[in-house]
Amino acid sequence: MRRTNMAEDSFCPKGGAFPMATGVTPARSGDPVTERLRAVQDLCDRGEPLQSMMTAVTAEGLTPAERRRLDANALAGPLGTRLDLAVKRGAARRREFVTLLQPYLAGVDVRVKRELPVARRIAFHLIEHRAVDDLADGDALQKITTAAAEPSRRVRRKLRWYADLPLQDELPEAMFRLRAADLIPMTQVEDISWSDGRLRVSGHAYLAGLSVRGPRFNRATVVLRGPRWLPPVRLRTRRIFHPEATYGAQEAGCNYDWSGFTAELRPWALRWRSAVRLAVRGGKRLLRRRAVVRDTTTWRAEIVIWSRGARATGLLRGPSSGRTERPRGLDLGRGWWVRPVWTSDRALQVVLQPTRAELTRVRLDGDRLELKVFLPGRGQSKGHARLDGHRMSADFTPVEGGTEVVVPLAVPSLLQERDGGRLWVEPKGDPAAAVMLGRAEESRSIVGEREITVLGDRRDRVIVSANRIRPVVSVATWDEDGTLTLGGSYPGSEPVELTLRHRTGLIHSVPMERADDRFSVRFAPAAMPRFGEAVPLSSGSWSMAAREASGEVVQLRVDHAILDTLDEEPKVRDGRRYRLVSTRFDVPVLTVAEDLPDDERGAGGLFALRRTFYPAERTRELSDATVYVAYDGRQYEGNVRAIYEERVRRGDGREHIWVVKDGAFVPPGAAELGYGSDIRPTVVRAGSREHYAVLARSRYVVTNGFLPPWFRAREDQTVVQTWHGSPLKRLGNDLPHMSRDPKPAAWHRQAVEVRGWDLLVSQSPWATPILRKAFGYQGEVLESGYPRNDVLSAPDREELAAGVRHRLGMAEGAKVVLYAPTFRDYDRKNASLRLDLAEAHRVLGPGHEFLIRAHSMQAAPNVPRNLGHDVTTYPDMADLLLVADVLITDYSSVMFDFAATGRPILFFTHDLQRYSAKRGLYLDLAAEAPGPLLSTGAEVIEAIRTIDEVAAAHAERYERFRLRYAPRDDGKATARLVDHVFSG
Repeated sequence: MRRTNMAEDSFCPKGGAFPMATGVTPARSGDPVTERLRAVQDLCDRGEPLQSMMTAVTAEGLTPAERRRLDANALAGPLGTRLDLAVKRGAARRREFVTLLQPYLAGVDVRVKRELPVARRIAFHLIEHRAVDDLADGDALQKITTAAAEPSRRVRRKLRWYADLPLQDELPEAMFRLRAADLIPMTQVEDISWSDGRLRVSGHAYLAGLSVRGPRFNRATVVLRGPRWLPPVRLRTRRIFHPEATYGAQEAGCNYDWSGFTAELRPWALRWRSAVRLAVRGGKRLLRRRAVVRDTTTWRAEIVIWSRGARATGLLRGPSSGRTERPRGLDLGRGWWVRPVWTSDRALQVVLQPTRAELTRVRLDGDRLELKVFLPGRGQSKGHARLDGHRMSADFTPVEGGTEVVVPLAVPSLLQERDGGRLWVEPKGDPAAAVMLGRAEESRSIVGEREITVLGDRRDRVIVSANRIRPVVSVATWDEDGTLTLGGSYPGSEPVELTLRHRTGLIHSVPMERADDRFSVRFAPAAMPRFGEAVPLSSGSWSMAAREASGEVVQLRVDHAILDTLDEEPKVRDGRRYRLVSTRFDVPVLTVAEDLPDDERGAGGLFALRRTFYPAERTRELSDATVYVAYDGRQYEGNVRAIYEERVRRGDGREHIWVVKDGAFVPPGAAELGYGSDIRPTVVRAGSREHYAVLARSRYVVTNGFLPPWFRAREDQTVVQTWHGSPLKRLGNDLPHMSRDPKPAAWHRQAVEVRGWDLLVSQSPWATPILRKAFGYQGEVLESGYPRNDVLSAPDREELAAGVRHRLGMAEGAKVVLYAPTFRDYDRKNASLRLDLAEAHRVLGPGHEFLIRAHSMQAAPNVPRNLGHDVTTYPDMADLLLVADVLITDYSSVMFDFAATGRPILFFTHDLQRYSAKRGLYLDLAAEAPGPLLSTGAEVIEAIRTIDEVAAAHAERYERFRLRYAPRDDGKATARLVDHVFSG
């Protein structure tokens, strides 16, 4: 239920004796400002009323300095976010926000308001000084928040920089001045390496919005800052030419070609400073009659940028994935190391670290894991060990040159734990010392179906853990043809397969060979098998895991011994870049990206294509070509496919151009389709220069969805909008947010798009007025029926269905049940199935095959192995409808398409009331659905078991449904459309 006050329905951005450690419980910070801010952010995240947030912010009990800190962080954080939401929600929300904020802002320190980011500074200035009615009913706040959402242009006046934002003629110039909160360095470190005993750090750093076109007036210095009074270390830094920074930037029109840098550190600069610190700290310990102990000195890396009169300082952040994430340390001798490391928030630090404890041996003896550690220096006879926060006994024995410590761990207790722990030793009277791996070998001990590992982390500290036996990659090679071979250790003999999982939930599987406690697997990322065809992996990151016959998934790890030699260079094949990297230290990931030319990369390249190249192409003469776009170029499917294939069948020799996104498919030519002619389609990559050109100069454009936002139809072009289904759920102007005032960006986007349509294809007379109203479309509508459904009535449909069954690996004579639910706007990340497939097979017995087809806007489904077929990525839905004997759906338009088959439809509407309230439906399913509405999985299974009786009971209603909602899906829809558009 929507709140009537400032509550929002969208979120604001944002142990003792052994057993083994799972981590030390974090201590409370004790900082009242941090605690208060956490409470305010929590209220914001939960969508609580603004009044509750203000009560938390204005509560007493803070010193003036603490009050200033709280106000600065609250205004820049949760209150600023809530301001953006209030501006979008209309006059009433703006009025409430301004009314509550005005008295609070009057009490905020002037210095706090002055140092806010410029857009926040201006917005809160308006709220404090202008009348409530003016801000609630006017558009001043909206202008500022809208402009702030886009990268703003910076302008220099004399020696100062200002933001180019609205209302400059109404507010003082100082209000627009860029201050420290606006000048934050954008950094990325791309390489950290040692050369001739020196640490070299390279990457790029710039101030957003301030172009860096050359080395003049352009300086950067990397500075290492240590504890308190130690003098900082300024690294020798120079600027270098680095155009990749421009390609990766988000600001169109900005040039950061000379934002590259390389910095060099001599370890001696750290050693003498740490020696001074050690002398001071050692002296204090001696005064307390304690022994001097060497400790670690940590230096945080900052970068200071001087750029065309602007100066800013910030942390050096952002390692490139791969080797840069795990930089090597340098052994300085006498037990000292220099190590560059990354913090949890991806900031660079350099540590000068002594080896106070070093692992020398690991031995597994029955139920006892024994770790032997050597402590150099004076002998110690007492102390204990820790595994993270858990203390345990240990044997300390003085030996020549130091102390030998034996740490016994109980194997049964280790095996009960999930998480690993870092090993420490604590001699009595001395600070704890992290145990370093040093020259010891890493250990993996198999105990039943689990393993106990003693490994070094990225800082060489010993980590002890117990986990499921994991595949460890020790061999990774690329062949000339783009095949990747992985091999390594994986004890066991059960069948197993490698799974590559995308962040969207998409999974590819490849069989693994397993023998003699080893495994190997070969696959070509550019040609992965999918339902009988080969497709490239889509762009993004693919995690790797082994899936055993039981269904258990075990993550792969990279052998630490090969990390320094692992080939992480990108491999280019068929216009795509494939790169195997070890991220998070030892986790293998395969990254995929399109290999773009320089002029198409980054915001600057896109800006030039849209603002310069495309308008110029639109002035050129049209070619008699047709551009086909199906689902933004992601699929060769549906109405668009049917139109193309009909024209090829007829021998239409005009140019046919398919837009393909991310290498998703290769459209067939006439020969592959079996038509005998030599017609071959042209393929253009979505987003490429050719994509802009063909949309600017082709006479026909056929699509089933919205075209790119930069596209503007010419008067002499014909745009055929086939859409992708008759509307059951509300869309377009009928969605609640589309009626807001002011209109959302989606409303304007749709209005511009629809004005370019010349023909809208409708499945039925019922759908036509709904589509017109939802899109605000006043042009021609062709009620031809949907071309994609012609195959369901084709004379050779039985032969086609047999081919699809074979491609899917369906058992001969099995009854095929297709489950195809739509997406939930309010639950898109849910990958669970409401239908219990194990119970279905138990009740129905053998002879049933289940196909699961999730919506492309819903998380990929978790389909149990051997109980169903995940066909979410199957190329064409029409093929699935062709083979389905029973359809289970909910609120998907697939019901209108499947009606042409006359086969039974079941409606699994377990959330009908909620879905109707959230999204809204055009159809009263209870009154008109051509099958039963079922609310539980048990009801669905029972309906399948008695499907003949269910179909007979709904036969009359089914026929009425087909005649009203799919009257022209008779196998001739494509011919009608092609005759109407292309035969003139």
